[in-house]
Amino acid sequence: MSKKLGPAPEAIKAARLAAGLTQTKAAALLYKTCRIFQMWEAGDRPMCPALWELFLIKSKAPAQ
Repeated sequence: MSKKLGPAPEAIKAARLAAGLTQTKAAALLYKTCRIFQMWEAGDRPMCPALWELFLIKSKAPAQ
């Protein structure tokens, strides 16, 4: 069984910017902290694919 990887850090940042959100506001959409969002964008921590899909839905950002 293959494990699906989360989005690339560049895709996370691009989607956030396309939605016109700050890191703080983007994190709030997912009930996460700004620091966690910073870590996702820096590539220090992988973003769960389910949270990625939820972010795209809630932010109405175009899929990368």
